[in-house]
Parts: sequence; structure tokens; C-alpha cells
Amino acid sequence: MDQMEVVQPKFTKLLDGMMGAEGPVFDKDANFYMVAPEVEKNGPFAGQVLRIDLKNSKSSILCEPVVDGEGGIPAGCQCDKDNVLWIADMRLGLITVDKNGDFKQICKEDKTGRTMQGCNDCAFDYDGNLWITAPAGKIAPHPYERSMEEPFGSVYCFTSQKEMSLIDTGLRFPNGIAVLHSPDGRPQTLIVAETPTKSLWAYEIQGNGKVGQRKLWGKLPGDTEGGPDGMDFDEENNLLVAHWGSGFLEVFGREGGSPHTRIKCPFSRTSNLHFRKGTKEVYVTEHDSHGVWKFEWQRPGKLQYCDIISL
Repeated sequence: MDQMEVVQPKFTKLLDGMMGAEGPVFDKDANFYMVAPEVEKNGPFAGQVLRIDLKNSKSSILCEPVVDGEGGIPAGCQCDKDNVLWIADMRLGLITVDKNGDFKQICKEDKTGRTMQGCNDCAFDYDGNLWITAPAGKIAPHPYERSMEEPFGSVYCFTSQKEMSLIDTGLRFPNGIAVLHSPDGRPQTLIVAETPTKSLWAYEIQGNGKVGQRKLWGKLPGDTEGGPDGMDFDEENNLLVAHWGSGFLEVFGREGGSPHTRIKCPFSRTSNLHFRKGTKEVYVTEHDSHGVWKFEWQRPGKLQYCDIISL
């Protein structure tokens, strides 16, 4: 294996104390949002979607999703072309939140009638399909379960035709998710993090909600507790992966394998990351101080679905 380069950029802490800090995302107007999935009050689950004032380092609650009296565990966020946030929630499945904080649960079942599993992260491809990891058991009101030990985690696609398709199952805590596009902007490869095994799995995208067989794409180094969490591509299709528990972000080339670069962080439990449009700024969430930080990478990030101009 080639020697991995270790880099240590300057990190700036922006805010902390947001329990379970996760899901950093910018909308089309450069507003910044994230989630606090570990908030509890008046019961076990009361996760929050937060709007972050980056200039003044302040947070405000956009919403606290509740469906039929069941609080949520929002864990991953994406933004669509209508500036609506799509939230992967471990208790409520898939929900949307608008700029006023109004939310709705998208579905309770997939297209075959099977009860939805709780979701953790999501990623739009450039065709408008939303790919989703689902490491939890059946959504509320069913008991809360996690697939860290038993491999019952799944992957879904909520297609641009508004169908929820189960595309794979049998994973141990599928977590971060990303889509590699071809040079002409076609969705090419779906990459899914399986946290306990330190694995990154790849699926050839064959159409809306259709993929080929799961293949091992990459492995994270080391034997510390934890593994791959959230991830995002830079403009040259390097995949930056949050390595929870290690104190690093791992950087893979577009062919996967082993990381070619490790980014040293001033915290160990890195949960997710997101590029700011048109900049080299990367916003990173973590579970040591439950905070959000930023640093500058070597190149800008890949455009998100909400930012591309449709042909």
C-alpha cells in the first residue's frame, strides 16, 4: 500500500453543544442547517433541525419533528431545488422541512408495502433521486433498534417519480452515502458506508432506484472503535469521509481502495462534513463537543443537486 499523506489544516470551531451534531448542509441561498439527533425531553426522542447563523455563531431551532406523538432522531440532511430540506430520521424515516419549519413525513411504507426503516443519511444524485441509508429497525411506533450487531440495515432510493424503493438490505449500520457522477453528470456509482466493518460499498447505478450488486469499494485504516460516517466529494471526485473515533477525515481517490490522504482533526469523533458551494471551505460536525467546525481543503467541493443548472 502506498504511504498515506497526513495533513493538518487549521480548524476553526464555530459552535458546540448541539447534541449528536450531524447533517451539515447549505441550501440554495447559502443558509446553513444541521441536526441535533440526541436531544431528549418529555420522553426519549426529541431531535432538532437547527438553522445556524455562521456569522454570529448562533443556532436556532427550525423544527422538532413529531409524528403521531413520536419524536424524531434526525440524522442526515439534503436540500432540493425548491429549497426544501430532506431529512433522514432514525425514528420517522424520511421527512421534509421547509424554510418556515413546517415538516411532513414522506411515507410509512416502501412501494411494496413493507414498513419503512429508520434512516440515517441521504444524498441526491443529479437526476433528483434521493439515496438513503436506513440502519434502524421499523419506524415509530415500533421499538427503536439499530443494526450495529445484526445486519438488518438497508438502503433505499426515493426516486424522482416519488417511489420509495428498497435497493439492498443485510448491512451492519449503513451510514454515510454519496453518489459518484460521470464526467457528463450522469449518476454512476452509489457509495455506502458500513460503520462497524470500516467498509465503503459501491453499487453501479443502472437507473432511477436501480443498482447492480454490492461490491467492496474502500476500507478505512486502523483498529479504533468506529468507522466511516458522513462523506462528500471535492470537484476532482476525491471522497472525503468522516472516520468516527479516529480523529481523521479519510480522503479516497475516485477508484476507492485505501485513502491516499488523512486529514487530522482536533477532535476524535468526526460525524459528517459538507462543502460550502464555490469554496474550499469544509464544515465538519463532531461528537466530542457536539460541535461544528470549518477548515479549508485543497480544492472546492462538487456541486450539490440543488446547485446544478438543469440542461
